[in-house]
Amino acid sequence: MRAAVGRSAMEQPEGFLPEAAAPRQMDPALDSIEASPDEGLIEDLAIVDKKAVEQLTEGLISYYLPDLQRSKLALQELTQNQIVLLDTLEQEITKFKECNSVLDINALFSEAKHYHNKLVNIRKEMMILHEKTTKLKKRALKLQQKRQKEELEREQQREKELEREKQLTAKPARRT
Repeated sequence: MRAAVGRSAMEQPEGFLPEAAAPRQMDPALDSIEASPDEGLIEDLAIVDKKAVEQLTEGLISYYLPDLQRSKLALQELTQNQIVLLDTLEQEITKFKECNSVLDINALFSEAKHYHNKLVNIRKEMMILHEKTTKLKKRALKLQQKRQKEELEREQQREKELEREKQLTAKPARRT
């Protein structure tokens, strides 16, 4: 009789009255059932009709099945969305790595350009220095040639003066 408590009138098997509607008897055997909840459980199970169990099972399934199916579909959709998101995330990670490698390559090219410009500047400076040294060498050679020429001219002038002095110096006449 305990299994019928809490059920509506439609769910009750025919000829079954809930405890509240049934008249209470003052039977000492019933007092012992009420005292111990486990006693009489087997008797209650025997009273439950198989058809009622089937109807209750079908009712329970029909009540929860649509929600469960909707939940299953929602979970499947979420799983598919998660797979799509993971694929997208992998693609974005790949793009990010490519961007980083491009940035690294750009930095490398930038550094190479910087050093190339330094080399070009050093080359220009070396060419300017080479031109200056060449001009200085030519000037030094010209100055050296000019000095040598001046020294040669002075030497020739001195020799001429000595020759002239020799010629101008009085020579004793020879007596004949």
